[in-house]
Formats: sequence, C-alpha cells, structure tokens
Amino acid sequence: MGQIPRYLVAISELERCHGSPVPTGSVATELGRSPSTTTEMIQRLENEGLVVYERYAGVSLTPEGERKAAELTHTFETLCTFCRDILQLEDYEAEAMRLTGSVSPVVADRLEATLLE
Repeated sequence: MGQIPRYLVAISELERCHGSPVPTGSVATELGRSPSTTTEMIQRLENEGLVVYERYAGVSLTPEGERKAAELTHTFETLCTFCRDILQLEDYEAEAMRLTGSVSPVVADRLEATLLE
C-alpha cells in the first residue's frame, strides 16, 4: 500500500477508536513514522482535500477522505481474507497491506464475491 492509503486507513482507524481530531503523534506512532514526516504527509492530504489539519489539535478525515478510507479498508479486509484463507500466507496482513493501494474497488468486489462462493 502506498503512503496515502496507509495514512487514510490509519487516521480512519484512530478516529473510530479514539475520536476526532486525531493527534498527529498518534498517527506517527501507528505508522512508525517520525512526527515531521507525518505532518508533511498530513499537509499533503489536506491539499488533496482528504483531511482537515488543525495545528496542535490534530487531523480529521473530510467526507471524501472518509469515503476513500472506507473503500481502502474494505479492500484491505478482502485481501486479508484472500491471503489468509486461499494463499495461506503466514504474514497475510502485511501482504494485504502492500497490495491494498494497488487493487481497484472493482477487483476487490469481485474477489470478495469469489471468496463468498
């Protein structure tokens, strides 16, 4: 998964667990990144209209960011199931994470339908 998808999924998960706005330090810890690198990426996400960043308060997903994060989370969960149940990979979550940003929603939906058959 590329950096933007990883950040969106992490922010979404942190919002769900701890509320919004999410401190940028929490995002940095979740992703194993430095605070400065995290702030730079969050500012990039803000420029793309995916988050609202309030200095010293934290970051929140915009409606478009929420939609994108939900789509990516669904793809990640589908790929986890595929990598675990079909490919029987030991580190299935890491492999699913690497693939998530590369798989379109159409492919994820069709893969999910195939897994449910």
